[in-house]
Amino acid sequence: MFKVLQSKAVVSLARRAASNEVSFQSKEYKLHKLDNGPSTQVSISRDDALKFYQQMQLIRRMESAAGNLYKEKKIRGFCHLYSGQEACAVGIKAAMTDGDAVITAYRCHGWTYLLGSTATQVLAELTGRISGNVHGKGGSMHMYTPNFFGGNGIVGAQQPLGAGVAFAMKYRNQKNVCVTLYGDGAANQGQLFEAANMAKLWNLPVIFVCENNGFGMGTAVERSSASTEYYTRGDYVPGIWVDGMDVLAVREAFRWSKKYCDEGRGPLMIELATYRYSGHSMSDPGTSYRTRDEIQQVRKTRDPITGFKDRILSSNLVTEDELKAIDKTVRSEVDDAVTHATTDGVLPAEALYTDLYANTPAQLVRGATAEETFAQPFLRTEDLLKSMGQA
Repeated sequence: MFKVLQSKAVVSLARRAASNEVSFQSKEYKLHKLDNGPSTQVSISRDDALKFYQQMQLIRRMESAAGNLYKEKKIRGFCHLYSGQEACAVGIKAAMTDGDAVITAYRCHGWTYLLGSTATQVLAELTGRISGNVHGKGGSMHMYTPNFFGGNGIVGAQQPLGAGVAFAMKYRNQKNVCVTLYGDGAANQGQLFEAANMAKLWNLPVIFVCENNGFGMGTAVERSSASTEYYTRGDYVPGIWVDGMDVLAVREAFRWSKKYCDEGRGPLMIELATYRYSGHSMSDPGTSYRTRDEIQQVRKTRDPITGFKDRILSSNLVTEDELKAIDKTVRSEVDDAVTHATTDGVLPAEALYTDLYANTPAQLVRGATAEETFAQPFLRTEDLLKSMGQA
């Protein structure tokens, strides 16, 4: 009898393992000026489960590598890490369709990777190498890909720019949205409310996204904002609160939001409740305004990667061996990226005078002194690379 039961259990387990899709219950969404919102019943296929896990793991490991390179003084200047917030970017990207755009603040490394760059291009950009996303000329806060309008180093600068991108989409009759991300520290910027006002007047397809990680630089949200319900801060702009540590809840919310905007009803204001494990930037230890115990507690109870991993393993959607294989591949990919980021060459001095204007003839450019003024030798960095045989 025991063998029969054991055999049935094995068959049952095999059937569950062969399942190509499972469903989970996400946290309730909070709604502002909306009669209904996204479903809390979220489903995921086996292929998407493996893809989301790989994407979040690569972003986490890539950011860890960036942190190490900064400590080794191989990355200079500013460097803001995304560790802990991976589910936000991966979930949003999963809901996007061709032609949708993104513009964000300075935690842009993960977004750059998701929207077309390789780990090598991201890390090499951080170290100023020629193989970087923009050949080492942008650094941590200024990376770009098609339809990714980059990270922005001025607090809140991307908010009106995102509305402008959405205006262009509406003008061209595109069925697309511009996802405009900012942190809770930028949620009190006046330009956000000016942009939201125009976006609502014209029903622009822009989704304003506050990634609320709890601290604007080193200030807790309760000390900086009279209202910490950021999804309601658009007043006349409808909003949704989402658990930003749940990649499936994020994806579901943005699928719903994209449909809402595609119907000409935009804009929307989304709050993603998330958390950053590092300080505001690499120069901030991140422990003077919060305790190490608090950070560890979030890692144990709310981590977006381990939480997602537990879900897909316990539902037998994937196997432990498959996830270990992904971990190994990710580790190899990031290790290879670190090698390039520390050994590749840098652009020659002539590159300082490229990429100044679009669609213009060569301009007279002044160097360090008036005597050094000369016509641009190359209009674009790509032209310079071709002359070097590296394009």
